[in-house]
Amino acid sequence: MNWWLEACKNPSTIAKQQAEQRQLQLTKPTGSLSTLENVAVQLASLQDQVKPNVDFPWICIFAGDHGVMEENISAYPQAVTRQMLQNFTTGGACISVIAKEYNAKLQVIDCGSVGDPYDYQGVERHCISQGTANFVKTVAMNEVQCQAAMQLGKNSADQAFAQNASIYVAGEMGIGNTCSASAVACFLLNESAEKLTGIGTGIRAEQLQHKKNIIDQAIKLHQDYVNGDAFKALCAVGGLEIAAMVGAYIRCAQVGMPMVIDGFISSVAALIAVRLNPPVRDWMLFGHQSAEFGHQRLLAELNAEPLLKLNLRLGEGSGAGAALGLIKLACRLHNHMATFAEAAVIGEKV
Repeated sequence: MNWWLEACKNPSTIAKQQAEQRQLQLTKPTGSLSTLENVAVQLASLQDQVKPNVDFPWICIFAGDHGVMEENISAYPQAVTRQMLQNFTTGGACISVIAKEYNAKLQVIDCGSVGDPYDYQGVERHCISQGTANFVKTVAMNEVQCQAAMQLGKNSADQAFAQNASIYVAGEMGIGNTCSASAVACFLLNESAEKLTGIGTGIRAEQLQHKKNIIDQAIKLHQDYVNGDAFKALCAVGGLEIAAMVGAYIRCAQVGMPMVIDGFISSVAALIAVRLNPPVRDWMLFGHQSAEFGHQRLLAELNAEPLLKLNLRLGEGSGAGAALGLIKLACRLHNHMATFAEAAVIGEKV
């Protein structure tokens, strides 16, 4: 049996009930902190403790290049993927600043970028291939490559769990990967490129139409191979970094580690993970609703309520990282507010 089909942990109903009871005792009207209460209770259930925390977040950036870049579907050249890898580890990227702010572990994994061998300090290089193939000509990855990328995600989640990470964030970097994610979403949701494709890095209107046409061509080419199978959709038009995130999400749920899902590309990976192993959904919090066209549709499919709506479209885990502050606040309020008894405040309505 493939490892990603193995059972997931069950969230703790006892810890959930205890956390709900604690919320009822805090010095505030019942339900008055709304989403902040819900987040704390959900995290208590996932961490199996009445007082949850996000003291040690683990952020992993998975990178990979995309063969579909041959079709001129991005505002940036492919070389930016490699350049950003170094920027992550030297502290200059958005997610690097966020990780430092929340004392998070920042792991950077190159799943398959294009270029000569390199040695960037802090980048774990596992180049499965020199990017994916051009999916308007052939499948982006064969099934062995896709499984290898998923294994990288599994390994990252296992490392995080072994080091007692409190919560996990997967981010991505790969020029051209919004095109790939949109194509995967079209297969998963049985929708056209018109409904699920956005501007990504900021392409012009004519490039956007070209991008949609490319995706529609790919859907037509691979529809018989995919035939409703989420794993085959990932192979046909996905990316190595997207596959790695799928593996990480599934493994988090299997070992019992809560995760925060980032934006459009991460949500595509999340939906694949849920299609492959439905109980994975229980372990997900959703950081934000991005500005990328189609993200709302994905969130609806996942029955997800995002914590933030800041119109971000950067990727690299930035929206999930921003949400860590809100999740941390939710935990602090839940853990440190006084109860009615402690504050000698009458807790019943009169």
